[in-house]
Amino acid sequence: MSLRDPFQNPFPADDPDRRSIWEMLVPRDIEAFLSADWQMVAGDFIAPGFTGISGNHQPDPQGYTLAFPTLEAYRDEWLRQARAFGADRDAGAFAGDPRQGIFAATRLEEIEITGDAALVRKKFDGALDKADGSRDRMNWQTLYICRRDAGHWKIAGFVGYLPYRAA
Repeated sequence: MSLRDPFQNPFPADDPDRRSIWEMLVPRDIEAFLSADWQMVAGDFIAPGFTGISGNHQPDPQGYTLAFPTLEAYRDEWLRQARAFGADRDAGAFAGDPRQGIFAATRLEEIEITGDAALVRKKFDGALDKADGSRDRMNWQTLYICRRDAGHWKIAGFVGYLPYRAA
């Protein structure tokens, strides 16, 4: 049995739509987050009508909230989280570079495309080792709604921070 290479795009070359979506939502998103560089991903969104819903890690949709009614609201929270993560990393909170752990925890293997719209399932199941011997658990999933815009796939919205149990 071969192990999955978390840095390798799982979609074949003859599937450019899914390959493009994976590149946007896995390596580009992770690298931008680790660099706290919103400009790396700013062009990956459709701002008009963007909506982000947080599942708040709750199994019941009654606990979901309209956390990001605009792209600007999402950007601000994304930057806050990325900067806080970077500060922890720079302070030595992690045992080694967390990049490998984030890639290893990330799964994006299901993309449903109908015309110029896509439903993308991105799952996180893993942990980052901390310098104090503890582990920072990553266990949630996000459903992205993507649209083809001027020939490029972009994020129109999402329902994120949903509970996830690996099979």
